[in-house]
Amino acid sequence: MSPKLAGNIFVAEDGSLLFGYWREFKEWAATADGPAVAGASEGSDRWSNPVPRPRQIFAIGLNYIDHAAESNMTLPDEPMVFTKFASSLCDPISRVELPDDNGVDWEAEIVAVIGVGGRAISEEDAWGHVAGLTLGQDISERNSQLAGSLPQFSLGKSFAGFAPVGPKIVTPDEFEDMNDISFGCTVNGEEVQTGQTRDMIFSTPAIISRLSQVVEFYPGDLIFTGTPPGVVMGRNPKRYLTDGDELTSRADLIGELRQQFYSKKTAKL
Repeated sequence: MSPKLAGNIFVAEDGSLLFGYWREFKEWAATADGPAVAGASEGSDRWSNPVPRPRQIFAIGLNYIDHAAESNMTLPDEPMVFTKFASSLCDPISRVELPDDNGVDWEAEIVAVIGVGGRAISEEDAWGHVAGLTLGQDISERNSQLAGSLPQFSLGKSFAGFAPVGPKIVTPDEFEDMNDISFGCTVNGEEVQTGQTRDMIFSTPAIISRLSQVVEFYPGDLIFTGTPPGVVMGRNPKRYLTDGDELTSRADLIGELRQQFYSKKTAKL
């Protein structure tokens, strides 16, 4: 089943199939008259999740020095890896229900989208395996994440709507410097996070190379590359997300995510 051109949008019957034809897509895009857009429905100005069915979602913890400091954690010698389950993915603009424990925190992140899979990828070749970069929120419910004798990172970060991604994928060559992208987020208009990817402890190529020594990457896989300082868990006093809050995230060239949070009690009114 091959992808096809519909208007100026390169699409497939299953949105994730596009990444299985990434080399062919790049060849087509180099000669196409119009823009290649991943994320918007044809004839619509509403963005949807540009990677709706990744086979794997990886995430990196403590990948910014100042975030590790605010978390009272020592700097990692190797990438701290966890996963977010695919059922937590949602569109760039969405409403997110707050869990009962209500310890919900924000984590703006640049997300790498794998275009060409493989194992044992070298750092030097890693950018060649990246379809593009997008924006994500690693929304986290800290009570369930840290409950018990051992942390449950993947569960605490995988409630419904806890992984908004988008609004679009930007190829690395479109950035002035693919290793230095500005991003951050606000809550109800107040800036709470701002960061530059140049400050990552482990760069995107380093993350891809290290992970690929163990796992096989598949086209369309996502990697949340880490969050800068400014999360609730590092603040005093703490102010977690509550009913009616709007979380707006932004990144150079990529655009904005907007999540509005509501409680189960409000939903019943």
